[in-house]
Amino acid sequence: MSGRLYGVGLGPGDPELVTVKAAQLIGAADVVAFHAAQHGRSVARALAAPYLREGQVEELLIYPVTTEATDHPGGYQGAIDEFYECAAARLATHLDAGRDVVVLAEGDPFFYGSYMHMHKRLASRYPTEVVPGVTSVSGAAAVLGRPLVERDEVLTVLPGTLPADELAEWLATTDSAAVMKLGRTFGGVREAFDAAGVLDRAWYVERATTDRQRVAPLADVDPESVPYFSLALLPSPLTGPGNVAERADDGPRAGEVVVVGLGPGKRSWTTPEAAEALAGADDLVGYGPYLARVPANPRQTRHASDNRVEAERAAHALRLAQSGRRVAVVSSGDPGVFAMAAAVLEVADQPEFAGVEVRVLPGLTAAQAVASRVGAPLGHDFAVISLSDVLKPWDVVVDRLRHAAAADLVIALYNPRSKARPHQLGEALEALLEVRKPETVVVVGRDVGGPEESLTVTTLGDLDPDTVDMRCLVLIGSTQTRVTPSGRVFTSRRYPG
Repeated sequence: MSGRLYGVGLGPGDPELVTVKAAQLIGAADVVAFHAAQHGRSVARALAAPYLREGQVEELLIYPVTTEATDHPGGYQGAIDEFYECAAARLATHLDAGRDVVVLAEGDPFFYGSYMHMHKRLASRYPTEVVPGVTSVSGAAAVLGRPLVERDEVLTVLPGTLPADELAEWLATTDSAAVMKLGRTFGGVREAFDAAGVLDRAWYVERATTDRQRVAPLADVDPESVPYFSLALLPSPLTGPGNVAERADDGPRAGEVVVVGLGPGKRSWTTPEAAEALAGADDLVGYGPYLARVPANPRQTRHASDNRVEAERAAHALRLAQSGRRVAVVSSGDPGVFAMAAAVLEVADQPEFAGVEVRVLPGLTAAQAVASRVGAPLGHDFAVISLSDVLKPWDVVVDRLRHAAAADLVIALYNPRSKARPHQLGEALEALLEVRKPETVVVVGRDVGGPEESLTVTTLGDLDPDTVDMRCLVLIGSTQTRVTPSGRVFTSRRYPG
């Protein structure tokens, strides 16, 4: 018996607008599939996250292209059609094996959603059910507090990808309209509203129902600030003012600083929460190589700087926020672990930045990433120590190493060996060997999650400091850290006595 295919709508973005039925099906499914662009982050998956359970198979369906630029022999449409065929085949493998498959869809599955392409290819072959969701159009109307249509009025839903003159013809002959697929099409869409003579009563709604929604008269919106998850709405001319004042002037927009952790390497290690903050920022501030890991967005301004100007970088971000900008300060790993969160908060504590909101979003740490690659060396108590003496004296570093070793903690060493201080790792190992045995297990992870990833399992006595650089993280085991015959490393949760 084959599995059952479900197309499940998640609504426009507010997690509380996910239906009870959708939540139940997501939790019960054997396989959960969702689409994403090349960066691998999925809005649908983030919305469904509270309902997922351990043991489910997740199928990430990554679009080969997100614009019409492609070198595929069949052009854009050929690339997309090939992708949908391959995606359907992947899901069919699960269905043939008797597994139920839920395909997630933002909004409603049959409303400009990618699920419909799976449905067309699979619904004739497998039992199928579609669970409707609240559309972005409904969400935007609710946010505005404006009915879409009354009595005998006509609502027209249009894609922003139509030519501006064709859009204008539709807008001039309908009572109410919603124009989807904005982003890079916004300039032509606004031109069409103007040509149709309805720009003065049109509204722009971005990320409706989420905590990052933005509402403004369409005429006032900067085209460079428009993301894909937005729409233009022409409410019914019969309705009066809604939830939003016609041209309310609320004064300057309140800016904020969000300190974001990208994780240690792979894009899939960046949390959906961090990805959302990055996508919504006006400005990205950070060390150049870290900023290079964030997908380009032409509406954003990037402020790259050297790795040793943390206070200056923090002050710059805070001043941008004071001017009303939404600023993301980018860190690798977790921003609260030897990264920018403490620097931003320390500078933000100065009187001149009183009132600037600062949020910190967690990220996967390098220690966690390296540990996961070899097993569970952090399975018991551990300490995290940076060998850098730029901001603290070297004798303090060595003293802390000795105490951590004496306490029999697993030790994660950050910033282990730089060109400016090549001797210090050797001195650190000598201090550790005063307390720990030479056969103590050591793990060295280099560029974990990156293209040059390598892992070495060795011992404290055999570790060669010359093989370690600043792209490495070193884990020093405790007396309870073991290497299994298969090469896995773990620290027992049971401690003697």
